[in-house]
Amino acid sequence: TDGEERWVILELKMIADVGLLGFPNVGKSTFLSVVTAAKPKIANYHFTTLTPNLGVVQTKFGDSFVLADIPGLIEGIGLGHDFLRHVERTKVLIHIVDISGLEGRNALEDFDAINGELKLYNEKLSTRPQVVVANKIDILEDESVYEEFKTTLEERGYKVFKMSAATREGIDDVIAYVSQILKDAEEIELVSEEELYVPELDDEQEEGLQVEI
Repeated sequence: TDGEERWVILELKMIADVGLLGFPNVGKSTFLSVVTAAKPKIANYHFTTLTPNLGVVQTKFGDSFVLADIPGLIEGIGLGHDFLRHVERTKVLIHIVDISGLEGRNALEDFDAINGELKLYNEKLSTRPQVVVANKIDILEDESVYEEFKTTLEERGYKVFKMSAATREGIDDVIAYVSQILKDAEEIELVSEEELYVPELDDEQEEGLQVEI
């Protein structure tokens, strides 16, 4: 029978164990640069990260995991929508928020907005374990802001840490916890049933594909 011709576009999706989520300029790139040998662009303005970055975290317990930083999301228009597919196969998500409020941001509103976008993009991805990290604790003027944020999210079932990526305060606790829950996290299906291409064959073609051993 005649062969079949098909044009395909192949896209390699990065496979990381842990993905970083958050709005622009909340400290994701700084965190990646501190816990891995990666050297992402870091600056005090939005969208310094325009392409996904990967780094390998070596823990003090001897194990390691791959961490992916994606461009920051902005509700409805975020550049990160183009790159969320790169963390579709992550087992755990670290959700970083700016708790300082110096840019006029509300950490809880940011958290809910990002999760709303995540759910719109991929329902399965939105159900992955999330570790919430309140960053820039070193410049937070009112500690009660963090305590209220932590209480609210813990009531929703999230584990919350406070951290300063700039001074490295709290980073070891975050890494130790993530490393531990990774061991119990579910394996991610590398190729979903929807992504598989199965050509439709007639009876004669199927018969021709049979192999006798």
